[in-house]
Amino acid sequence: MIKKPEFTRADVDIIRREEMYKRFFRVEKIFLRHKLFEGGWGKEIGRELFVRGEAVAVVLYDPRRDLIGMVEQFRVGALDEPNGPWCYEVVAGMLEEGESPEDVARRELLEEANVTPYAMEYICNYLSSPGGSDEKLHLFCGLCDLDSAGGVFGLPEEGEDIRVHILAAEDVFAELLNGAFNNAAALICLQWLQMNRNRLRTQVAAE
Repeated sequence: MIKKPEFTRADVDIIRREEMYKRFFRVEKIFLRHKLFEGGWGKEIGRELFVRGEAVAVVLYDPRRDLIGMVEQFRVGALDEPNGPWCYEVVAGMLEEGESPEDVARRELLEEANVTPYAMEYICNYLSSPGGSDEKLHLFCGLCDLDSAGGVFGLPEEGEDIRVHILAAEDVFAELLNGAFNNAAALICLQWLQMNRNRLRTQVAAE
């Protein structure tokens, strides 16, 4: 069994915070000190933090037809990628006050893919880049009927232009580690689906 880390939040002393930037995103500089593995407290250090909050990502899967739904959209952070800045991703969105992760998952599935799942499976959660951001993602698999799915969706007032692709699972898994899916949420969701695909297909066949 893997032990929990020795230290907790109580072993960090926040000295002060400074807001460096606030528009669509927010950046803080946090001045702090923390306990050391060899004993005592470290000196004061400053760390910039990209304040992002919690998000949700959902991979769409139709176990009856063995189909996976992926979304494609422009991403400014991928401008210099070899395949260009349009990325194949899973459906995703940010938590708003009062929402649960599953609430967000279902809302985003309607907004970005026009799909309502008949069941949801929670995969895991993870910190996307804890060295400089507080962003935490909750991952789901949305089980749904993808027979007539596909099209272009998103909220125009938010600048969204999202194309939904319905792909054979075998084709997706064949390209899984070849760079077609170049973001962590998509890779983790698809690897989980690859491991659980037979179970999900067996369950739906037994119904």
